[in-house]
Amino acid sequence: MANHLYEKGLEIRKVVIGEEFVEKAIKNANDFNQPLQELVTEYCWGKIWAREGLSMKTRSMLNLAMLTALNRPDEMKIHVRGALTNGVTKEEIKEIYLQTAIYCGLPAAIDSFKLAQQVFDELEVDE
Repeated sequence: MANHLYEKGLEIRKVVIGEEFVEKAIKNANDFNQPLQELVTEYCWGKIWAREGLSMKTRSMLNLAMLTALNRPDEMKIHVRGALTNGVTKEEIKEIYLQTAIYCGLPAAIDSFKLAQQVFDELEVDE
């Protein structure tokens, strides 16, 4: 697929969640899930993440809150890494999850804290 939104989305997606992860996802795509890879890259990353209305940091912070509300652990770990890449601090992530504890429920926030800690440990993030 060669279009401007896809190419821009691919660029942003690689910066935020990592070139290795994105290349693997695209390489492992098959007839069944290839359309999803194209949709995610073109619309999520190329159309929405590329917009100027919010900073990448703000978008990452929103994603952490939304993924907590939706209880999406696999995506959470990916987006904790992306949030760190986009300048969200460990302290800010803690505050986001404390906020979600009130509005999304303690079990959801507890899971998000655990998942973030796993990423911090893997990346050796102290503060």
